[in-house]
Amino acid sequence: MNNYLYHNYYDYLSEEVVTPFYNNRLNSLNKLRLKDVLKRKNPYLFKAKNIELAGDLVKSIVDAFLSSQEETMFGNLLEGFAIYISQTLYNGFKSNFKSVDLEFERDGIYYIVGIKSGTSWANSDQITAMRNNFKIAKQNLRQKSITSEIIAVNGCMYGRETVHLKTNIDIDKIYYKYAGQDFWYFISNDDNLYQEIIVPIDEKAKERDEKFKSAYSAKVNEMTQDFILNFMKNNQIDWVKLIDYVSKRGKVELDNSIQTSLF
Repeated sequence: MNNYLYHNYYDYLSEEVVTPFYNNRLNSLNKLRLKDVLKRKNPYLFKAKNIELAGDLVKSIVDAFLSSQEETMFGNLLEGFAIYISQTLYNGFKSNFKSVDLEFERDGIYYIVGIKSGTSWANSDQITAMRNNFKIAKQNLRQKSITSEIIAVNGCMYGRETVHLKTNIDIDKIYYKYAGQDFWYFISNDDNLYQEIIVPIDEKAKERDEKFKSAYSAKVNEMTQDFILNFMKNNQIDWVKLIDYVSKRGKVELDNSIQTSLF
């Protein structure tokens, strides 16, 4: 990769991927309240895992909340990087077709690309829907006077895929699947990009992580205090009260001190 492209990619990953990722994580964490997540958690699972410390229970809630958002959030940002590469090299652009994220033309071939994070993103119904949407996109592009051969690609930003060609009796539903190194090579024509991506991510993450860890610790402590006030009895978790709060029919009335803490 030439130095100009490397610096462009480095800057994009630092400022358009890692920075908003940490900003979004921090904003979500700051807004998090015990009441927001507790009613969506399975108290029986906590008991089955024999969680008896308030701090452990709260930490597991916070970690699960963050984890549920991070894969999608980071995947969307990294998808933007793939589109940026294509735009820089081939005048690619964000697509409006269903199941298609990117369109670009290279060496006489018009590519429509659906970008996913990992390889195990879909069940059979979702694959069928993607094939159908690829067919519709191809038909629409031909109507718009695209005369080049149109190839559909399912690109996965990490993982491995050994069988690239996904056949079908309907030629318009055939697509290629590239993952990990193969995907980033397909997008950039750089066989090492899949490794090079990690450098700016690593450097920027180290810069931003200290602030996030401080906010994370404060949030876990804050929510643990709320939990202790509301769901502890004789220094033990009051499982009946917790289960009632999550599952009892009708509204569970709490005393004023608890309402202040939770709400």
